Amino acid sequence: MTASGQACIGSQNDPQGPGLNVLLRGERFDSNIRLLMDTQLNQYLPVLMLLFVAANFAGVTLAISVLLGKTGRRTRTKDIPYECGMLPQGEGNARLSVKFYLVALLFVLFDIEVVFMYPWAVTFKELARTDLALGLGGMLSFLGVVFIGYLYALKKRAFDWKS
Repeated sequence: MTASGQACIGSQNDPQGPGLNVLLRGERFDSNIRLLMDTQLNQYLPVLMLLFVAANFAGVTLAISVLLGKTGRRTRTKDIPYECGMLPQGEGNARLSVKFYLVALLFVLFDIEVVFMYPWAVTFKELARTDLALGLGGMLSFLGVVFIGYLYALKKRAFDWKS
């Protein structure tokens, strides 16, 4: 307690120790808090310097390539796509079946499933010691939802390449 009856955190009598003198009912911060905040903000200084150097490097590199690049020597022949020495035939961007995109999305879905399983597998021993039902039940429910999605994809014939 202070002389005015306000409670202090971090006073000499506080078990957390001295140094964190923040008045609960006041607006005054101790110099230790300001020092702590200043040191935390100073930790971001190298990141800001790296960002500055990277942005300047990119800008200078682009400017040098524009200044030193050989413009004006482009011809129609040089601008056509290279097809192993042959003249290109047909459209450059052939349309793909929707099946391709569907399979790609399903791959991403099941790939993300594996990404979520790794942290669970790493911490499973600790989960087994504290609360086995929660750890195992959570993963089984997750796998159940993914399995229902897999069955839905099978029912919709998403994995059938021939149709």
